[in-house]
Amino acid sequence: MVTAYPIFNRKAIMAYLLIWIVLILGLALNPATQDKGDLSLIVEYEDTNGTVLHSFVDGELVSTNNVTLSFDFSNTSSDNDLVEFGIDLADGSDPISVDPMTNSSISIEFANHGIYELWAFAIDDSGLRENTSIVVRIELQVDWIESNTYEPKPLVIDPIPTNGGVAPNSILINSTVENPELIENIESGREVEFTWSLVDDVEDTCQSRNGLVHEGEFVNWETIHFNTFQVHELRISYDSGQDYINVNQTVIITYI
Repeated sequence: MVTAYPIFNRKAIMAYLLIWIVLILGLALNPATQDKGDLSLIVEYEDTNGTVLHSFVDGELVSTNNVTLSFDFSNTSSDNDLVEFGIDLADGSDPISVDPMTNSSISIEFANHGIYELWAFAIDDSGLRENTSIVVRIELQVDWIESNTYEPKPLVIDPIPTNGGVAPNSILINSTVENPELIENIESGREVEFTWSLVDDVEDTCQSRNGLVHEGEFVNWETIHFNTFQVHELRISYDSGQDYINVNQTVIITYI
């Protein structure tokens, strides 16, 4: 019996081997196929919420206290050298970033109320990037004082977030009207009648309450309002009386 064996072409075999060697080397040298190592992003922070404070005296803004939150990247690690830590505000602006060789903390100042979704990230020298989302809640408190007035000014309440985010949950109102003594320990004045009203941007009265305050006394109104899609005014109309009144009010735009 005669057995037939295939005939191998040495040149063809060498050509195939050469092709396989080139492919293997190409894959080994291609950065896209190499293991870039591990990057562990750890961002630590004390708070993700705060309250911006606006203080008014006789209708004029006299002070503003914004909220500053800090984010610590110091426990972030990578098998490669870290080249950038950053916070992307996701509002179209450039990310705020630092060089990990000189700084591991980023502080962000918030001047307006709203819910913000931030993206913290780290990048190493191999181009590897890790991201994590951080949700921040910023509320607004307005403190308002007027003294010795017959015509209290309207307090404008703007609950619409400037970042275009979700609407607030509610508006909390605490308003006090005082009829101070003209002369201490001597009844020289009389009562004052007035009306509180919460009015929207189309002049519809959403809430109102009548008040009567005697000399040397004060009257308080606390209420909550859930229409946070329109600008409102908190007004106090002086209906009758002769005495000056003092007004002390706090309005909070809240997201919880």
